Amino acid sequence: MNTTANGPAPSPRVKIDTLVPQAHAPAVTYPTLITVAATVAALYFGKDIFLPLAVAVLLTFALAPVVSWLRKFRLPRIAAVIATVIAAFAAITLFGAIVATQLGVLAGNLPLYQSNIEAKVRVVKDANVGEGIVNRVSRLLERLGAEIRRNDPPAGTNPAGVNEQPQVKPLPVEVIEPELQPLQVLQTIIGPLLEPLATGGIIIVVVIFMLVKREDLRDRFIRLVGASDLHRTTEALQDAGKRVGQYLLMQLIVNVTYAIPIGIGLWIIGVPNALLWGLLALVLRFVPYIGPIIAAIFPLVLALAVDPGWTMVLWTAALFIVVELISNNAIEPWLYGSRTGLSPLAVIVAAIFWTWLWGPLGLLLSTPLTVCLVVLGRHVPQFEFLDVLFGSEPVLEPHEALYQRLLAGDPDEATDRAEEFLVDNDLFDFYEKVAIPALALGELDRARGVMDEARRQRVAEGAMTLVDNLEEYAEEEAAEEDDEEADEEEDDDDVDLPDGEGKTVLCIGGRGELDEASAAMLAQVLTAHGATARLAETRAIASGSIARLDFEGLHSVAIAYLNGDSVAHARYMVRRIKRAHKTLRVGVAFWLPPEDHFSDAKLTASINCDFVAHKLTEAVAGALSDEVAVAIKPAPRRVQKRRKPAKPKTKAKESV
Repeated sequence: MNTTANGPAPSPRVKIDTLVPQAHAPAVTYPTLITVAATVAALYFGKDIFLPLAVAVLLTFALAPVVSWLRKFRLPRIAAVIATVIAAFAAITLFGAIVATQLGVLAGNLPLYQSNIEAKVRVVKDANVGEGIVNRVSRLLERLGAEIRRNDPPAGTNPAGVNEQPQVKPLPVEVIEPELQPLQVLQTIIGPLLEPLATGGIIIVVVIFMLVKREDLRDRFIRLVGASDLHRTTEALQDAGKRVGQYLLMQLIVNVTYAIPIGIGLWIIGVPNALLWGLLALVLRFVPYIGPIIAAIFPLVLALAVDPGWTMVLWTAALFIVVELISNNAIEPWLYGSRTGLSPLAVIVAAIFWTWLWGPLGLLLSTPLTVCLVVLGRHVPQFEFLDVLFGSEPVLEPHEALYQRLLAGDPDEATDRAEEFLVDNDLFDFYEKVAIPALALGELDRARGVMDEARRQRVAEGAMTLVDNLEEYAEEEAAEEDDEEADEEEDDDDVDLPDGEGKTVLCIGGRGELDEASAAMLAQVLTAHGATARLAETRAIASGSIARLDFEGLHSVAIAYLNGDSVAHARYMVRRIKRAHKTLRVGVAFWLPPEDHFSDAKLTASINCDFVAHKLTEAVAGALSDEVAVAIKPAPRRVQKRRKPAKPKTKAKESV
C-alpha cells in the first residue's frame, strides 16, 4: 500500500479542474527554434528589403483608421487612400525640411558660442570643481607624451644608435586635381540622396497598395497561414491591427502633447532654435526610455553655451523634468496606459535587439514590431513563448504564484500578493480562489511524492503566517458586516448566509499540516462573518485525544481535507466526534471533490455528517446552519451465524 507521512496517498487520477485551473506550459521545440533563428538571419541579411516593408506595414496600420473614417463620408477608396497618404508624407516632408533648416542655422551660430564655453571652463577650473581628477588626467597625458618622445630615436640615427647619412631634403610636389565634368558634379551631389529617396518612394507605393488592397491581402494571409482556423486567425489579425494602430496613434498624441510645451518653454527661456528641439523631442520620444534623455541633452548643452551664467541651464533642466513627470504620470496612463501588452523589460530588450538588427530606424520601430510578435505568440501555440517572454500579463495564475512563494519560504511576499488581491476583492474570494487552491497544489505535490516533510512543513508554516498577517482584514470585514446589518443594506448579489452572531465553530485540519492551514483560513472567514471560530490541531481528534476536547458551547465542527479521497478517514472522525457529543453538528469540507461519489447527498449519507462542502461559501453556510444535527447511525456489522456442533458419530454395537 502506497503511504506517505500525511496518510495514504490518494489516487493519481485526482482531478482539480473544478478548483485549480491548469495552464499548459508553452513548449519550445527544435523546429520552432530553427524557425526563429532562420527568421532572424533573414531579417539581418535582408534588411534592405525587409526594413522598407516593415515601415510600410506599420504606416498601413496607422493610416488604416483614417482611411476608414474618410470612407464614412462616401469618399471613394482610391481618393481616401491618396488623400491620407499625401497628407501623411507631406507632414513628414515638412517636418524634415524644418529640422534641416534649423540645423543649418544652428551650425552657423556655433562659433558665436565658443567664448561662453571657454568662460564656463575657466569658472569651473577656478572653483576647483573636479580639480584633482582634471589635474591627474592632464599630468598622466603629459607623462605619456614625454615617454613617447624620449623613446623616439634622435635625428640622424637608426634605432640601434648608428649614425646615418643626412637625408636629402624632399622636393616639393604640387597636386593638380582635374576639373570635374558637370555630370560628375551632379553625380557627387545627388548620389547620396538617391538611396533614401528610392526607399521613401518604395514605402509610399507599398503603403498605397496595402491600403487599397487591404481586404484582399487580409484574405490571402488568412488562406496562407490559417484557413483551417478562421476564428483564431481573424482574432489575431484584429488584435495586431488594434494594438499597433492604437499604440502609434496614442504615442503620437502623447509625443505632440510633450513636444509643444517643450518648444514653447525653450522659446520663453531663450534657448536658440526652440522649434528644432521641440520637433526632435517629438521624434525621439518614440525611442523607449532613452529618447527623452537624448532629447534633453542638446538643449542643455546649447543653453550652457549661450548663457554666460547658469540660469538658462537650470530652467531648461527643470522644464524637461516637469514636462516628463506630467507626461509619464498623467497623460500616458490617461490615453493608453499599458495597452501595448509589453512588459518594461521586454521594451528594453526589444530596443536592443531591433537596434542591432536594423540600426537607428530599428530602434524607432522596436516597440510596434515587438507588439506584433507578442500577438503572434498569443494566438499561435508554437510561438506562445514570445507572449510569455515579452507580454505584460502575469505568466502564473494567482494561486500558482502564491504557492511558489510559500515553497520558497517567503510569506512576506505572499502577504504582499494577497494585499494586492484584496484591494478589489474580499477575504472570502482570496481564500476561495487563491489561497486554498495554492494549498491544493501542495497536496497534489505531496501525493505525487515530490514534496518532502521539511518542505511541506515550510509551506504550512508560511500559510499560517499568511493567515496571521491577514487578521486585520478579517476584523475590518467583521466590522463592515455589523454595519451592514445595522443599516439593513444588503446587495442582491450577496450570498444569503446564516447569521454567525453568537455561534462558535471548531475548525480542524483533517490529516496534516496543509489541512490545518486550510482549516485556519475557514476559521478566519467565519470570524469575518461574525462567528466565533476556534482552531484545533489534527492530532486533537486522534483516538486517544478526542476525549480531551471541549465541546461545550460549540454550534458545529468543520473538518477540512485537501485530499478528496479521505472519505473513510472523514467517516471515522465524524463518528468519533458524534459519539463524544451526540447533538453537535459535524461537517466535512473536501476542497478537492472525491471521484468515487456522484452527489453530495450520497457523500453526506455515506459519511453520516451534517453537511459536505467543496467551497468556502458552502462550508460557512453548513457550519452556521441552525438545522438539527444528524443522529449517528450504528456501525454496520456482519453477523456470522454460529454453526451447531456436529453430533459425534456412534459406532453400532457389534453383535456378539
